[in-house]
Amino acid sequence: MLPIVALPGLFVLCMSASLPPEQHADLVIENATIYTVNKAQPKVRALAVKAGRILAARDDVSAYAGPSTQRLDLHGATVVPGLIDSHGHLEGLGALLESSDLRHVKTVAEVAEYVRKQVAQSKPGEWVVGRNWDQTNWGGPFPFARDLDAAAPANPVFLRRVDGHAGWANSVALKLAGVTAQTPEPAGGRIVKDERGEPTGVFVDKAMSLVASKIPAPTAAQVQRRLELATRECARLGLTTVHDAGVSQLDVDAYRALIAGKQLPIRVYAMIGGVGPLWREYLKQGPETGDQLTVRSIKLFADGALGSRGAALWQPYSDDPGNSGLLFTTKEEIEKVARDAAAHGFQVCTHAIGDRANRTVLDGYAAALGGPNDKRFRIEHAQVISLLDFQRFKDYSILPSMQSTHATSDMRWIAQRVGPDRVAGAYAWQTFLKLGIPVANGSDFPVEEPNPMLGLYAAITRQDVEGNPPGGWTPSQRMTRAEALESWTLSGAHAAFEEQAKGSLEPGKLADFIVLDRDIMEIPELQIPKTRVLKTFLGGRLVHEIK
Repeated sequence: MLPIVALPGLFVLCMSASLPPEQHADLVIENATIYTVNKAQPKVRALAVKAGRILAARDDVSAYAGPSTQRLDLHGATVVPGLIDSHGHLEGLGALLESSDLRHVKTVAEVAEYVRKQVAQSKPGEWVVGRNWDQTNWGGPFPFARDLDAAAPANPVFLRRVDGHAGWANSVALKLAGVTAQTPEPAGGRIVKDERGEPTGVFVDKAMSLVASKIPAPTAAQVQRRLELATRECARLGLTTVHDAGVSQLDVDAYRALIAGKQLPIRVYAMIGGVGPLWREYLKQGPETGDQLTVRSIKLFADGALGSRGAALWQPYSDDPGNSGLLFTTKEEIEKVARDAAAHGFQVCTHAIGDRANRTVLDGYAAALGGPNDKRFRIEHAQVISLLDFQRFKDYSILPSMQSTHATSDMRWIAQRVGPDRVAGAYAWQTFLKLGIPVANGSDFPVEEPNPMLGLYAAITRQDVEGNPPGGWTPSQRMTRAEALESWTLSGAHAAFEEQAKGSLEPGKLADFIVLDRDIMEIPELQIPKTRVLKTFLGGRLVHEIK
């Protein structure tokens, strides 16, 4: 018998032949730089995939290659687990992809020009909608209805602010909605008025419904088309799971239709959009857990946003002394939902941005939870926290679901909004991590751009894409590259009770991974936002590829 060392190629063939056919991989990825996010084996060069799951993650998996195995040589390209956006709005992203993104528009006149072009393609009386205007781009003041009137003299217009917590209407829309100086403000909402007490056309938080309720609701076909557009875009950008923060019955039905038609290229962890018929129905039937759609949480709102000065603060805004924001819900209301959710196996995810809102949610959760637990209740955004409240997240096992690009978008004006004392508890990722609390990362798209490379970069640098400010804004809160990658993978999986199935590349887990055109763990920081996703795999199936 020939010595094995004399015939290394034959040895590999014998190993492959010795494996039973059921252990032969469907797909082998070789000659790659693979960051697994598995602390026991953080970096390997190859993966073997079988029936949609990782069969092996090693430097050499050729032993798993059988006669029908697809073998893919990546020539040194970088692979990371499929990225998880822990807070996005897929239908909203789809709607944005159907229109125009106004986030970088610098003047009111440019927004009016967008409206004029939309009117040219519309019938008289047809609504013109859009989103992502940002008054901080033109110096700070809110716009007026009259700024849009010449562009749309016969069409109602309603444009949502970039944070989704304010809307801008023209005079036709105000008249159609019946909004006058005498219109009362709804609880949790504000009608912005001029010095004469007349509505200016800007509505904050729950006051937006005065106008938005007049806009025809999207049809089931429109919702399905938007979700298909958005999920394809997510797959293109390297997202393999999205936590959809606030779904309706139409959304759930559309997801099921897309799955049935094999048209959903990502996995969705859905939060039911508030207390209502859908929530009550799920309380009766219990959580829904599936391969591509899971519904086991509810989304609540505690306050508004900082950009529109609707986030609920203990003390007034530093740049608006008469305003402390808007609190939408009470501790008792949150506690009731939390108790119902805990009793029926559901998670609660509550939007809270200001320090007052965060404490209100913490109080409600604490009353329902009583102490450490594994319910994994979440606070979405957790942007400004009183310093004494960080420990309460740990005491009650509450998870912060945060969006790193919120910090780099808001850093231009946040100190003016809340002052230097409150900034100490703002976007405080390292404060949470040092307490041993995992931070699930995301984008809040379409509030921010859905590209997770921007989120990874923001988490690592706390800078804009030009590298400003040098060293990063409040640099002590920067994440390391390993922490940032984990926040976009394993921490997101943990926040959805899915860490045993995804978030890292190790045997038995879903084969959700992406191939990148550069090594994001080694390249200069300024190159991270330029990184492109060459391939996206969902369960070992190629769902996106740059050719």
